[in-house]
Amino acid sequence: MTTRIQRNYKNGLFLMIFGNKPALLSLYNAIRGSNYTNPDDLIINTIEGVLYLGMKNDVSFIINNELNLYEAQSSWNPNMPLRGLFYFSRVYEGYVAEHDLNIYSQTLLKLPTPNYIVFYNGTKEDGDSRILRLSDSFIKHDGEEACLECTATMININYGHNKKLMEACRELYEYSYLIEQIRIELRQNHPLSDSVDLAVANCIDNNILKSFLLRHQAEVKHMILEEFDLEKHIRLEKKESFVEGCNTFATL
Repeated sequence: MTTRIQRNYKNGLFLMIFGNKPALLSLYNAIRGSNYTNPDDLIINTIEGVLYLGMKNDVSFIINNELNLYEAQSSWNPNMPLRGLFYFSRVYEGYVAEHDLNIYSQTLLKLPTPNYIVFYNGTKEDGDSRILRLSDSFIKHDGEEACLECTATMININYGHNKKLMEACRELYEYSYLIEQIRIELRQNHPLSDSVDLAVANCIDNNILKSFLLRHQAEVKHMILEEFDLEKHIRLEKKESFVEGCNTFATL
């Protein structure tokens, strides 16, 4: 896997909605079952300019001695734990430097506990949640135990999934609703641009992300078009790779 580090990255819709502390705190409370009320309890430490496949939809923050990484994904990817490992490594490096910690000290350093959540809203059918483990990628040998592990909790936020979570975080429900409305319009064979316009109008009429969409309608449309084009690009790449593999196999 190649990690692409770019300066001129594009922020995605998920980051635009949850990149502010009040919405992010609401999402954290819904995930953890907590009831924090002060958004300033969050210390956001998202790594700028690090993204995969051209779209940045992640946010990293510390609260309650936990180092949280939240990422939205519209394509199925079993390698999220490896990506999380890379990300956490860089965040911890920054944390150690910022707090002037001595990793050579004879005193055990205390670090915030990592927690990695992937919010999945792709079209591949899946259950409400699953745990992805880095160790599943290891080439194992009998009797050997890996010294390294990283887990990603993948939560399905497609409309109709994880209803209790959606009830606990209104912004997440409304984000899910908007994406579902776009897909409904696409299934009616409307062009993507028209589907976005119709879905946004539907949301505004039904008080879904209403004030957000009224303020940022043009920007939101541009973001959604970018994200759906990226989804299409990924699907085409996978299809081309599959066909190429089949053709290669046929010539053997």
